Amino acid sequence: MRSHAAPGNARGLRHSDLAHTDKDTHSRHPGHRTDSNLLLILVLVPFWTSLLVRTTAWIVLLQTQGVLNDLMVLIGLVSDDGRLAMVYNMTGTIVAMTHVLLPFMVLPLYSVMRGIPSTHMNAAASLGATPLQAFLRVYWPQSLPGVGAGALLVFILAIGYYITPALVGGSDGQLISNMIAYHMQTSLNWGLAAALGGVLLVGVLVLYAVYDRLVGVERMGLG
Repeated sequence: MRSHAAPGNARGLRHSDLAHTDKDTHSRHPGHRTDSNLLLILVLVPFWTSLLVRTTAWIVLLQTQGVLNDLMVLIGLVSDDGRLAMVYNMTGTIVAMTHVLLPFMVLPLYSVMRGIPSTHMNAAASLGATPLQAFLRVYWPQSLPGVGAGALLVFILAIGYYITPALVGGSDGQLISNMIAYHMQTSLNWGLAAALGGVLLVGVLVLYAVYDRLVGVERMGLG
């Protein structure tokens, strides 16, 4: 069970890294407001496209005879006989779900980061802090509510995701939600399906309790 639930937790951390890097550069500099708005629009583009269309697009891109493999063969990264299997496995599931869930990490971070005054970083620099020290000791602690809210939201969505793993994951890229559906519809082992659902519920409640203990639910920043 741990192997199927872990991708959701790891995915939350990975989304935090991607989103934090994206928004940190732009949300704290007033001169970059136009660039920040443009990046935000690009992040929100997936919301305007059907989930099935996005998932099918990743199948086209990642399949053995797909666009990415053709490009790698063209530039000589892999041979024509050594094309990479990036779909119908856990790799395809992670790539497609990262694309789908990234906005849910970016938006809470953006709402929190744009509220952090840039004068805080300037004050830290004037007191002799390096950019890295100012980020770790001044900026990062203030952005934790957004990081926690985004990670919690992404984890809850990822751990129960069904459509994308079913289409892109094949037999090797299934998550716990797909196992629940299998036992409900195919094997008719409703007791095991209920137990797996209980594991999902307990996992979410534990994560929520940890977040409340470390950050505080009242500080959750969802914009």
